[in-house]
Amino acid sequence: MKTAEWRVVLGSKRFRELLAVRLVGQFCDGLFQASLSSFILFSPERQSDALGIALAFALIYIPYTFVGPFVGVFLDRWRRRQVLLYGNIIRGLIVVYIAWLTSNGSSGIALAVAVLIALGINRFVLAGLSASLPHTVDKRVLVTANAYSPTAGTIFAAIGGVFGFALLQTLGGGDSASTTLLIACAMIFAASGLLALRMPKNLLGPDDSEPRDTIGSVVRGLIDGSNALTSHKPAFRAVTVTALHRVALGAATLTGIMIIRNTLSPDNATQAVSLTGLVLAAAGFGALIGAICSPRMVRRIGAVKWTSIVFIGAGIVTGLGLAIHSLTALMIGGAAIGMAGQVAKICADTAVQSDLTDEYRGRVFTLYDIAVNLGLTAGVAIVALTLPASGVSIVAAIGTGVFLVVVGLIYSRSKAQLIRQ
Repeated sequence: MKTAEWRVVLGSKRFRELLAVRLVGQFCDGLFQASLSSFILFSPERQSDALGIALAFALIYIPYTFVGPFVGVFLDRWRRRQVLLYGNIIRGLIVVYIAWLTSNGSSGIALAVAVLIALGINRFVLAGLSASLPHTVDKRVLVTANAYSPTAGTIFAAIGGVFGFALLQTLGGGDSASTTLLIACAMIFAASGLLALRMPKNLLGPDDSEPRDTIGSVVRGLIDGSNALTSHKPAFRAVTVTALHRVALGAATLTGIMIIRNTLSPDNATQAVSLTGLVLAAAGFGALIGAICSPRMVRRIGAVKWTSIVFIGAGIVTGLGLAIHSLTALMIGGAAIGMAGQVAKICADTAVQSDLTDEYRGRVFTLYDIAVNLGLTAGVAIVALTLPASGVSIVAAIGTGVFLVVVGLIYSRSKAQLIRQ
């Protein structure tokens, strides 16, 4: 990684302003997910089996999959700075409502719908951040910017999750602790939105777009965005590989949750929360390593070969980690799959930003995000059908590892153009 490139990226005032919105928002994402995990997944009063957890994943991610493409069109119509501002503020208000529900012990349809809306807005904001990035740095340093910005966001989300789990224990656990943490989340989300005001209204694009809000224009925009992505083969293949990684991630996530909850810490919700925080921290560390290595490796061997190598390595390490099912093994596996995911995302983000014009980026990044959501949900659903309550399954462990290795091998033979910087 060239030091000069880091200096160029970090020397951009606009990049730093956009980065601040991402870091504060994603740190709060980690807090939010920690509070919900404690309330829904690790609460002794709400025991769930693998199928129950898979259903929760589907309820959260699938509905957004159907509305997401239409939302993406508006990222190419609305001022993206305004999306960051109002999206985060509205998200904060919804989290206040979620806090009220948890304070009353509610875990029914009202909570599910509120969480669904909050996460949907989150995905919209993240797509907006990715589509906005090329407006803050020169194109020649996009790989480095993508290595820094989304990765830093992922790490801050992991830090937020670990901090959230620690805070929950400090507060004594239970529904009241989750509610307190949710109130803090609401305030931080609002702060993230207000940080966007430091940037000019028109800075982040879209370029030369005119508002069109008819149903026909939305459908046409969706078709155009899809055609734009599929017509650029390197970007399309990179996005596909990232989505396939999320299939493995979903399988590994559910397997890990069940191992921690029912094998490593049975009948001890507090310990389960602590161990989950450690595995989450390891995944964040793996993402950091991927970010540090990617710019140099992309320049030396190209994005396709680098991504393939990391996938093959992650498949071997993650499969063994799930098969051994000790805390240390889970942490090492988490670091490996976290690194692979970050490498794939850096390369895919750069391919989309480099190959597609600003006219289509919002729609493509939203379609990209939807593919990722579907992949994660599919991975969880596939494993849930066979996973025992203990989470210990050689089939699931080896299957997850072999899947990553096969994806890496197939992608290594791809004729996609290598992204070099």
